[in-house]
Amino acid sequence: MKKITAPDITALKGQRKISMVTAYDYPSGQIVDAAGVDMILVGDSLGMVVLGYEDTLSVTMDDMLHHAAAVSRAAKRSLIVGDLPFMSYQPSVQMAVENAGRFLSRTGARAVKLEGGFPFLEHVRAIVDSGVPVQGHIGLTPQHVARFGGFKAQGKNAVSAAALVDEALALQAAGCFSIVLEAVPHEVAQEITAKLSIPTIGIGAGPDTDGQVLVYHDILGLFDRFVPMFVKKFAQLRGESVDAVKRYIAEVGDGSFPAEGNFNRMDPEELKQFKELLKDKV
Repeated sequence: MKKITAPDITALKGQRKISMVTAYDYPSGQIVDAAGVDMILVGDSLGMVVLGYEDTLSVTMDDMLHHAAAVSRAAKRSLIVGDLPFMSYQPSVQMAVENAGRFLSRTGARAVKLEGGFPFLEHVRAIVDSGVPVQGHIGLTPQHVARFGGFKAQGKNAVSAAALVDEALALQAAGCFSIVLEAVPHEVAQEITAKLSIPTIGIGAGPDTDGQVLVYHDILGLFDRFVPMFVKKFAQLRGESVDAVKRYIAEVGDGSFPAEGNFNRMDPEELKQFKELLKDKV
């Protein structure tokens, strides 16, 4: 089975919609890959969804490498994109290149994503020049939540919207193979998508981007601490999971689990000898 590459994703612009799912471990990687998703993002949102943090700022490179390696072992077809976490690339271009390289050499990911536009163009160029494909990310960039004052939509007035268009064009010129547009008005995403020759991947950016990304746990209804307005739950597995565990607890309590077939039995002759051996034991 041919693995999807970053150039394959770029070539899909104008051909069909692109699907991307954020997943964090081996079983979720297996499931979304088997379903046929184009890209799997191992996102730093694992800080909130898997590790229980309030935001993404506490996620480390070691966290990301650990989870990206698990997802990469699962995926046979999808392009794996690793999220560069907070302060893994911002301090210097050299740090950005080194950490991007760690994703490819240590996890099996074949691209990285970083947040932000104009301040990081040199970082993007250097990473791409080193041989690592880069996905951009503008609009609501969660690593900048402290500066934004919360998880707030971006580009809602004319000046800031025009700035997002300029940032997208600059990231394209710097070498990005695609760009995530998060929580920007539909009309802004539409204009950016029309102006770029690389794909846009929307999340809370309307239907006219070249593709969409959602978190695995949101798709399946497994995470309910907060639900952004742009999330659609395609299943409600959290409730079913709680019910399943309740049934397990009840069957443990009444002794109906484990039942015959859920455990091993000794060969009758071996059992007889075993009991003979026990006769002399206190």
